[in-house]
Amino acid sequence: MKTSEILNHSDYNFIRTDEHLGKYVVLLGLAGSYSYGTDITSSDIDIRGITLNRKSDLLGLAKYEQYVDDNTDTVIYAFNKIIKLLLRCNPNTIELLGLNKEHYLYLDNIGQELLDNKKMFLSKWAVNSFGGYADAQLRRLQNFLARASFPQSEREQHIFNSVKNAMHSFNCQYKKYSKGSIEIFIDKAENPDFDTEIFVNADLKHYPLRDYANMWNVMTNVVRDYDKVGKRNKKKDNFHLNKHAMHLVRLFIMALDILEKGEINTYREQEKNLLIDIRFGKFQKSDGTFNDSFYDLISEYEKKLHYAADNTELPDEPDFEKVQEFVMSVNERVVRDEI
Repeated sequence: MKTSEILNHSDYNFIRTDEHLGKYVVLLGLAGSYSYGTDITSSDIDIRGITLNRKSDLLGLAKYEQYVDDNTDTVIYAFNKIIKLLLRCNPNTIELLGLNKEHYLYLDNIGQELLDNKKMFLSKWAVNSFGGYADAQLRRLQNFLARASFPQSEREQHIFNSVKNAMHSFNCQYKKYSKGSIEIFIDKAENPDFDTEIFVNADLKHYPLRDYANMWNVMTNVVRDYDKVGKRNKKKDNFHLNKHAMHLVRLFIMALDILEKGEINTYREQEKNLLIDIRFGKFQKSDGTFNDSFYDLISEYEKKLHYAADNTELPDEPDFEKVQEFVMSVNERVVRDEI
């Protein structure tokens, strides 16, 4: 596949003719399997990109967030929208800043400015975003497999890990509070149907209601999702199961690069063979479930993620001031018709 020829196809004429795209597009790149290095013969070409908000979006009543073309599996985000997603270290968009050079199909000077300043978006928020996505992928796998046969203690550990991924450093965040404390832990079960069980120690006074509601909503949603395991009859075919498993591992690997190195590396050269092996079912048993080696691998990555989260040199939050200056600079050029 010659990436330089992709956009010349008539299927992509909308990029040149749509009023929100054309001269306003600053970046276009490959997404999906080709960008990760996990493509196979049947892989489709996915394109993601960024287009500037027009003057009418910035000063008038118009509102524009993205262009979606289902025929070519293309999504082009409006500049202001993708900035908000990048600030949250959203995995589906932050990867657009870490492509191999040859995987950028179009890049103008503003797009290059964005790439040159991509580290301003990196922060410990990546723990929640990538950890949350990875956790959702794991639960999706288990739901698809209807793993009702999972040992209860192992299921309980997964729930516990899910809560920690969804709310990074739960105990650090909530255990110490000026007027109380709360922590979660696993211990011998009091429920006669369980071997182990998640417990909560809580002693709160004068605690903000919204923080309290948010904390319990996260835990409730995790437990509810796991309770659905084994209650669904619909199962995915092996191809899609293995693809989910591959992306689960890829999310962990990419998150570790961000937390340990402060780098966004979308193409996984070093781990390519491992990811391809997962995609082709190396860790899948004859009954369609995954073997212990796969879950050992996931457990190891979870441990690495938690360690990296506790020891990363990334700031607690993105560099909002620098991001705002960049956004204002770009949007001012649009308003002044300098694009």
